[in-house]
Amino acid sequence: MHLSTLDWVIAILAVAVCFIPALFMGKKSGQSTSEFFASGRSVPWWLAGLSMVATTFSSDTPNLVTDIVRRNGVAGNWVWWAFVLTGVATVFFYARLWRRSEVLTDLEFYEIRYSGNAASAVRGFRAIYLGLFFNCMIMASVNLAACKIASILFGLERWQTLLFVGLLNVAFAAHSGLWGVLVIDMIQFFIKMTAVIAAAYFAIKLPQVGGLDGLVTKLSAMKGPGGINYLNVLPDFTNNWDMAVAVFIIPIAVQWWSVWYPGAEPGGGSYMAQRMLASKSEKDALGAVLFFNIAHYVLRPWPWILVGLASILVYPQLSDIQAAFPNLDPHLLGHDIAYPAMLKFLPVGFVGLMVGGLVAANSSTILTHLNWGASYLVHDFYRRFINRDGEERHYVFAGRIVTVML
Repeated sequence: MHLSTLDWVIAILAVAVCFIPALFMGKKSGQSTSEFFASGRSVPWWLAGLSMVATTFSSDTPNLVTDIVRRNGVAGNWVWWAFVLTGVATVFFYARLWRRSEVLTDLEFYEIRYSGNAASAVRGFRAIYLGLFFNCMIMASVNLAACKIASILFGLERWQTLLFVGLLNVAFAAHSGLWGVLVIDMIQFFIKMTAVIAAAYFAIKLPQVGGLDGLVTKLSAMKGPGGINYLNVLPDFTNNWDMAVAVFIIPIAVQWWSVWYPGAEPGGGSYMAQRMLASKSEKDALGAVLFFNIAHYVLRPWPWILVGLASILVYPQLSDIQAAFPNLDPHLLGHDIAYPAMLKFLPVGFVGLMVGGLVAANSSTILTHLNWGASYLVHDFYRRFINRDGEERHYVFAGRIVTVML
């Protein structure tokens, strides 16, 4: 895909607007671990809420939703919409309690709720398991999506994409701490949402789609895999008990206690809890999670869904995508790549905005995971089990080193 000079200017400006303010957060974040990992517990609800939404909008999210829509229609999204049942529990039962606990990380709470060597062992194990191994797997999946997008847009090799996003994200996460992450997230949220709304608008306007009326008319006459209706919002449980179990049984019987999906499990662990712990009051913690749930489940998915539906008409088969992008690595070809493939139809200027938005989407998630993972490894493992008597600046320095290593 060719980017004009205007596109490059807009993309560079979008990235600069996001990251330059974070340069001024390094000194403040370096004062203590409370500042570096919890922003001094002084974050207003709207900033914490925007950060939650931005963090869960990563570069792989539009691809994932597009893949779901192409395979299972709009109703397929109930595999994650069903999490709203447990997400709401976080709003009304747990948000205030997290802020009231005054812990720095959710893992620290284990030794408040429980006692003895068992509680310490669980805290230390989960610090390593979640902060290092699980965290790296999540960041790998996010960066894989970035590689797919960059391959479509620029024809970049995977190592080139990883080198660029890696250096950018690590430098800012280590320098600015959670304060920088929050500021970057706030700006990125508006850039990303503007970009994806523009992508949906121009996708619907394509001649192959014919506007909303054309989209509805054409897809109503089509049947997807297994005879599904692409436009059904509610799942058809008549011949699909697997979907019924996924929507109604698993969230209540299993997911509420066993799933790891920040913001969805009751209590909202990991980096969602980090935002609640960083809020300046219990009321702000509740407001942040309430805003997140409304934006996450009700507002934000529809631009992605519209692009996914339009892509069915533009690229009915995966071979159509391969034909449109002959230099695409066949190993990266899948229904998820239909989203970046649709971006070729954006007009000049909006392509640059989308590029800046996709860089922002990658960064908002990776920056959070770097800071959150470092908080576990430093506060819940290094400080708890190895060096318990260091100064605050020593632990901040350790956090920056761990961030780079992650």
